[in-house]
Amino acid sequence: MTTRPAGEGSAGSSNAAAPGDAKAGNRLAYLDWTRGLAAVTMLQGHVFHSFTDVKLKETYPYLMTQFLGGMPPAMFLFLTGVTLAFMLNGQERRGALGWGRVWAAMKRARYMLIMAFAFRIQLWLSAWPQHWSAIFRVDILNCMGLAIIACSWLALLSTLQRAWAGAAAGLLIATASPMVSGVDWGGLHPFIVQYLKPDYNFFAFFPWASYLAFGVAAGSVIRLVPSGGVPRMMQWFAITGSGLILAGEFFSDLPYSILPNSQFWLNSPNLIFIKLGLTLIVVSFAHLWMTHRNPEGRWSFLTQLGTTSLLVYWAHIELVYGRWFGIFRDTLSLELTAVIAVVVIGLMVALSVGRTNWRAIRQRFAVQPANRL
Repeated sequence: MTTRPAGEGSAGSSNAAAPGDAKAGNRLAYLDWTRGLAAVTMLQGHVFHSFTDVKLKETYPYLMTQFLGGMPPAMFLFLTGVTLAFMLNGQERRGALGWGRVWAAMKRARYMLIMAFAFRIQLWLSAWPQHWSAIFRVDILNCMGLAIIACSWLALLSTLQRAWAGAAAGLLIATASPMVSGVDWGGLHPFIVQYLKPDYNFFAFFPWASYLAFGVAAGSVIRLVPSGGVPRMMQWFAITGSGLILAGEFFSDLPYSILPNSQFWLNSPNLIFIKLGLTLIVVSFAHLWMTHRNPEGRWSFLTQLGTTSLLVYWAHIELVYGRWFGIFRDTLSLELTAVIAVVVIGLMVALSVGRTNWRAIRQRFAVQPANRL
């Protein structure tokens, strides 16, 4: 999910845009397309999770919606890392000193944390009466803020060094996650534990922050490659992604694990590598699509959603999980839920269009003052 702090394209890059980059302002359209695809996948997953009849939640179609719905958080965190790398590269090109770049990263983290708590407070108020502890639930925005803080030291490095260090940081977080699960956290407050210990119910630093670190590495690589070399780089993204998927599948099928407390769906590096591989393939496909199918950068509902994904995330959570349609919770057939998913996606596209064209809409319907005599 992004807003301006988490979703800009380039900042200060001297690389000219290749035809397939289809830039809109400082944004790279293929990244917005990827983010928009993640948003659509998230929307359908949440709609099916909220409204599908409980008796149908063991069927194959429902399980597939939830399997696909597990990808967007990884993609959003990865893309947040990519755009963080863009910002740091842009500041580096403008001559900002290392600690100045660190401070810029910290300000971005501050913004994400402010949005995280504003989001939780709004949900808490709309669900009143609800226990106040819900405000401190660790959501993906909280994870983004903490991950950016933890990765802020990468700003001290050059872009080339940042690419290597980001990959190393992501690998360290991923491989440490099973071991973190085995740590006794009894001495810490549960609110703090939510931020650190892998949990099915929260977006803890371990293992989710690894995607952001890998995104910093990928974003740094993108900025190091001249625009003419981007297509070849995207081929390597796809090859690397395929290799990560195969490696993750191979090691997950072994009858033993060298890492203690490893659980595939909770904290396994193998699952992280599989999701990272899929994300790299989607990014490379998005670039291919924008290069050959939409080189002029025509309007697309996916790129549209990608430019306002934080707004879409915030609004749909209230719509899907709030009190508005609570009477239908866990009661609908798969077919009717699919119709609702399409409607919700359409509403979010309309909301996104309204947000990006708000000034023009406001001017169109503004009351014109009467001419003075």
